[in-house]
Amino acid sequence: MGESRAKSLAAELEIHTFRDLIYYFPFRHLDRSRFYKISELRGEMPLVQLKGRFISFEIEGEGAKRRLVGLFSDGERLMQIIWFARVNAMKDAYRPGVDYVIFGRPTEFRGNYNIAHPEVTPYDPAKPPTGWQGVYNLTDKLRRAGWSARLLSTLSSNLLSHPGFAGVADTLPPEIVEAYRLMPLQDALRNMHFPADTATLQKATERMKFEELFYLQLHILRFARSRNRKIRGLIFARIGDYFNGFYHHCLPFELTGAQKRVLREIRGDMRTGRQMNRLLQGDVGSGKTMVAFMTMLMAVDNGYQAALMAPTEILATQHYETLREWGEKIGVTVRLLTGSTRVKERREIHAGLLDGSVQLIVGTHALIEDTVQFRNLGLTVIDEQHRFGVAQRARMWAKNSTPPHVLVMTATPIPRTLAMTVYGDLDVSVIDELPPGRKPIDTMLRYDDNRMEVNRLIGRELEAGRQVYIVYPLISENPKLELKSVETGFERISGIFPQYKVSYVHGRMSPEMKDAQMQKFVSGEARILVATTVIEVGVNVPNASVMVIENSERFGLSQLHQLRGRVGRGAEKSFCILMTKQNIGSDTRKRLSIMTQTNDGFLISEADMKLRGPGDMEGTQQSGIAFALRVANLATDGYTLGLTRRAALQVLNGNPQLLEVDGPDFDSSEGSMPLSASSIDTLRRELRYRFMKKVDWSQIS
Repeated sequence: MGESRAKSLAAELEIHTFRDLIYYFPFRHLDRSRFYKISELRGEMPLVQLKGRFISFEIEGEGAKRRLVGLFSDGERLMQIIWFARVNAMKDAYRPGVDYVIFGRPTEFRGNYNIAHPEVTPYDPAKPPTGWQGVYNLTDKLRRAGWSARLLSTLSSNLLSHPGFAGVADTLPPEIVEAYRLMPLQDALRNMHFPADTATLQKATERMKFEELFYLQLHILRFARSRNRKIRGLIFARIGDYFNGFYHHCLPFELTGAQKRVLREIRGDMRTGRQMNRLLQGDVGSGKTMVAFMTMLMAVDNGYQAALMAPTEILATQHYETLREWGEKIGVTVRLLTGSTRVKERREIHAGLLDGSVQLIVGTHALIEDTVQFRNLGLTVIDEQHRFGVAQRARMWAKNSTPPHVLVMTATPIPRTLAMTVYGDLDVSVIDELPPGRKPIDTMLRYDDNRMEVNRLIGRELEAGRQVYIVYPLISENPKLELKSVETGFERISGIFPQYKVSYVHGRMSPEMKDAQMQKFVSGEARILVATTVIEVGVNVPNASVMVIENSERFGLSQLHQLRGRVGRGAEKSFCILMTKQNIGSDTRKRLSIMTQTNDGFLISEADMKLRGPGDMEGTQQSGIAFALRVANLATDGYTLGLTRRAALQVLNGNPQLLEVDGPDFDSSEGSMPLSASSIDTLRRELRYRFMKKVDWSQIS
């Protein structure tokens, strides 16, 4: 192709090479062997193919509203074919009285059908359209420049029929292709573009999904295993007086079986001499903070300090209050360091960290400042870790000559398939059990015309002495968006419940003002808190029993679940009310109804990923993983992901030279697959091709 076209492909689709082109697969395939009649068109239909002639062409309108209308006949009925761009060029391209094949999506308007910007090709009786044709994603810019799915299909066909294509080597070693009964690469590529039938297309797709996920898993696991071999960890050999004293005499409640299991997993990590790099997942209220505190006591028992870093001052302050209360019972010194800490107190804390008198520190981003130095930091706990940039988290590693153990926590349950990729290089612990006595939250979907009913429920709870959250999507009114805001909500709620004090928080407030307003609610002085999603994590008010979420259709399921988790922390029954307008779409209604059916965060996160896709899940954007996948889908390809993880482990077990680091590290549970020298070269070449351009953060928690 010419230089101009090559540049447009590179700019719009990142297609620079023959390989990029052949790996740019259709997103679906259409059967081009059938011709429809205009009389057969019904309602909403996919792309269809028609055969006939243009009767006439007419340019209508002027300027930006100019369009070309072609009157098209299939010999029985007429319909309009419309072009809104390149009007003159389209008028010159086609002639009345010539047989054409029209391919496009029909649209109904007042009982008549038209097709806008179809693919139009001359009909050749000697070469009628047959078989399957791929539909390729194109940008608007490419379409305006004259690109079509047919053109991309022609380019792919030319490349596949080129003599050089016969010499293309498989990107997977023959040992893997044979062991997992995969279609060879050349066959798979041909059938991804031009399948013989649906069964063959499915086999080709399975092969390409396997390839994509296998190299992703191999990349993650290779670096994780290399890191385990290279990075020496502090050895916490003993469980001492602090841990035992707290466990036997000061526990405010009995640990659940899941909490005990996770503590055993963490204890096992800390005795190995390798750096712990563990992700702790737990639903809202499952007791992650207690596990984190007891892990910090393991560090103190072995003569080390521990730090807990949280993304907001509100959350950091809340953790500090909890940990200080527990620490005082056993004589452990806990301090708080945030951006609001006064200079004199900051100096005291810095000195205490340097001489070791401050054993546990809780803080925000302030902890990663260069001025914060430790005597012997042994453990870093990072809460809601997806809120921190990877480079920020990495700076905590430099706080000790031997990197501290790392425990990262999230209250956003992550689907298993996502955890195996985004956090594939971390060991994962899950607290999948709630403490006894915690009551499920009654979740209801209500519409604007149910407002009086909702206000009565709020009033009953307030009269009973409880507190209420009301969350809005916006801070201020926006005339372009029909959404409710904190500012108007504050006025409305204050008017409806004048006898109760109302506080409010949002992201534009200064930290001091935000904390002051929050404190009014935490102390019980304010009975109603009007807020944006700044209260999504970390706010713990056991007396709050109602969470009202306005315009709930604007939030993702995981975010709704997080907000719901702010209530249900006390002994009383709690309610979460999802407010929305009556005329929402069926998909939105289905999504919101999931919240009313379950309180299980893991089920909700699975449903959220299937509905929204992995690219929208928190954590995937900074990893770039969701966007590295062209064929596979983490929401639906869990089985294939499991297969590829097993294959990657077998390859690493059988070929330690891939790690380029000496030392024993063998996962016997999956067996091994020794490869030939040429197969190892294939793996190395493919890994370089796929990942050499990307910044690798896999060695950082």
